[in-house]
Amino acid sequence: MIAKRIGIDLGTTNTLVHLPGRGIVINEPSVVALALADRKILAVGIEAKEMLGRTPDSIVALRPLKDGVIADYRTTEAMLRYFINKATGGIRIFRPEVMIAVPAGITSTERRAVIDATIAAGAKAAYIIKEPVAAAIGANIPIGSASGHMIIDVGGGTSEIAVISLGGIVANTSVRIGGNKLDAAVQEFIRKKYGMAIGERTAEEMKISVGSSRPLEEKLSMDIRGRDVVSGLPKTISVTSDDVTEAIQDELAGIVQAVKLVLQETPPELAADVIDKGMVISGGSAQLREFDRLLSEATGVPAYVADDPMLCVVRGTGIALDNLESYKRSILAAK
Repeated sequence: MIAKRIGIDLGTTNTLVHLPGRGIVINEPSVVALALADRKILAVGIEAKEMLGRTPDSIVALRPLKDGVIADYRTTEAMLRYFINKATGGIRIFRPEVMIAVPAGITSTERRAVIDATIAAGAKAAYIIKEPVAAAIGANIPIGSASGHMIIDVGGGTSEIAVISLGGIVANTSVRIGGNKLDAAVQEFIRKKYGMAIGERTAEEMKISVGSSRPLEEKLSMDIRGRDVVSGLPKTISVTSDDVTEAIQDELAGIVQAVKLVLQETPPELAADVIDKGMVISGGSAQLREFDRLLSEATGVPAYVADDPMLCVVRGTGIALDNLESYKRSILAAK
């Protein structure tokens, strides 16, 4: 079967691709490895991520997206072409229609860059859907109803918070805080507290294995390896969930503040709906322990983590692509 339509969640950390009838076919890191001499693409996705922090001077492994938007146009185009080719099995008799999820807060110039890169990568037509809308559809929220629904999508580069009613966004904000900022905060904390330098992959592993938004009653611990800042020699230390909690407090406070801001901007009728139904959290960082409790205690509104939170945006993009007509109001089209 040749794919005529492709849904893509172009994330800062991971890119996911959805094909109608087949579901999610690709879930790979948004990383590209380039040869510095001629900017030739050497690897994309999983293979390129393995090279992060491990490349010689002649090769650079980079993330072409920063904070949910394109930071390096040519590399993003090459990455999109790779994912589209991989999803279509490399057989390109005709060009597919592609729908891409983007942060709600991006500028028209940034949006144009996504559309241009998608067309240049081999799409016949490009459609743009805002991430909070896609996440809400993917989390099975009936966004078309005349009722307020709140979605908090915490990705790798940005956190998108929106109240949706009748298929459109009523109040929203986008903060450039996500999983990557949490990892960076963990790296900085370990350097200051233990005098040890660790890589971003170790910081991410630590966040996933023992991380928590609030102090846990039963502490979790793990051993991590890095380089002693003073002696420059390798060393191993034991860290606990409290270390991660302390490290990421400031970043989490930024997300909580953004959630409060959207609640304050929400019309009273819709705010009543949100209190009634609760807030739904999606995105990879929604899996951080106790995150839902942290949000509900800070706002007084119940919070729930969606099923498979990391897949909500791409699943919603796929559903919207299958039902283009009914989601017309939520989608921006561009040929």
